[in-house]
Amino acid sequence: MKFAVIIEKGTKNYSAYVPDLPGCVSTGMTLEDVERNIREAMELHLEGMRQEGEPIPEPSTYCEYVEMPHE
Repeated sequence: MKFAVIIEKGTKNYSAYVPDLPGCVSTGMTLEDVERNIREAMELHLEGMRQEGEPIPEPSTYCEYVEMPHE
């Protein structure tokens, strides 16, 4: 199962969230940190959903970069 992860750069760190898993968020000081941390957060989030008997949603978020011309 592959979920889209949104990573944003803040002024002093990075944050990440998973649109298809509401409440699944993480942060990290570096890009590598936040990638590792969001993967762990996703594992824990999905494990918690399974333990609670909640259905795991099918990934539905689509990501794409859109290039804009420079002015």
